[in-house]
Amino acid sequence: MKRDLVSIDDLSSGEIAALFRTVDEMAARPREWTHLAQGAILASLFYEPSTRTRLSFEAAMHRLGGGVISAADMRSSSAAKGETLADTVRVVGGAYADILALRHPAEGAARVAARYASVPVVNAGDGSHEHPTQTICDLYSLYAEKGRLEGLDVVLSGDLKYSRTVHSLAYALARLRANVVLIPHRGFEMPEYVLRRLRERYGNEPQRLEADDFRSIAGRADAVYFTPQRPHQLSLFTEANRVAVAKLDALYVTRPQQERFTEGEAAPPVRIDREALSGARFKDTFVMHPLPRVNEISYDLDQDPRSLYFKQAARGVPVRMALLAFLLGRLDLGAEAPAPEPTAEAVRGRLGMACPNPTCITNLESHYLEPEYVVVSRSPLTASCTFCEVAVAPVLVGCASTRVFHRHNSGDVRRIKAEHLVLFASEEQARGSGFAAAGRP
Repeated sequence: MKRDLVSIDDLSSGEIAALFRTVDEMAARPREWTHLAQGAILASLFYEPSTRTRLSFEAAMHRLGGGVISAADMRSSSAAKGETLADTVRVVGGAYADILALRHPAEGAARVAARYASVPVVNAGDGSHEHPTQTICDLYSLYAEKGRLEGLDVVLSGDLKYSRTVHSLAYALARLRANVVLIPHRGFEMPEYVLRRLRERYGNEPQRLEADDFRSIAGRADAVYFTPQRPHQLSLFTEANRVAVAKLDALYVTRPQQERFTEGEAAPPVRIDREALSGARFKDTFVMHPLPRVNEISYDLDQDPRSLYFKQAARGVPVRMALLAFLLGRLDLGAEAPAPEPTAEAVRGRLGMACPNPTCITNLESHYLEPEYVVVSRSPLTASCTFCEVAVAPVLVGCASTRVFHRHNSGDVRRIKAEHLVLFASEEQARGSGFAAAGRP
């Protein structure tokens, strides 16, 4: 059966552990695996800029003995002529390639690709949604340096709103029984759909602190996933030597996701250098970064033995070697796949409201994709987008069989069959669709 890697949840905890063992072997002997993917072709479809992710995918496939066809800039492909993502993956997958690596600016794009492609799809980043292969690289780096993941206290700080790597990492850490602490900067809080997923799937309610509370938690944190959003450059780290922190094991830095900012959003970067990490408490602190860096890390740290970011990038090749071989069916991990998720009530159809997320794939390719939601609660009715997971709170709920609408918190909503549910953002929309208020002619 086809296996896709759209979300980090597409891999079980057992499969992640088995992947790590395989990565150990592949990293030790990278040229001894050319038999695993002979005759197979990877298509890398990148609608957004990439260097490390794309090249590590392609290097990984070559190391496995396979071939690569690449569309490094989909803006110069038939997408510029209006070709849909669905048509692209249907043609490229199967006819041209045996597996697809996709990067796309729209949230939910990877799920659409997986739905339409006949071959495995690997999500190389879909908007601000998820980036599961980067998360595997990050987890493996923590595992390689720490020897464990369970029980680590991991602080996710900064731009928690747009950083897709932070989202995937939070899911994985929660599932692997690490402790997740959120320190968002104002205006860049973790999206509600991420918190809901952590809560509902893993029973994990991350501790949430204000940015100023970083000092109170840093002393017992094993890893810090820090996205620099402080208003004053160096304000966090120039004061670090005066903080009573006994030990800090890892500091994860990433650039602000400026390409996703809306008008008025700004994020001056924090710059980390040797002086900022000169205190005794930082003696064994590893500095991590997914790259590319802009101004967040000084070049004087590059030769520092605490710097892991180039080693971290190099590990992307054996990590993706293991993932590609597994998804192609050429590698048996000997671990159970994730258990099927319980069937949930679904709302489908063009009638009613569109996904409120403007960068959801259903809004960008609406001429063939219908809005699709999963019902989260019936009292009051709330839902989430199947593709981008953004929460949906309709004002009115209609019944397609009776053509009447009710307030979203009405008891009558609970009696409407799932296949008849229609979600409306306003009374004007409901009446414009031919629905009448309940109890009125």
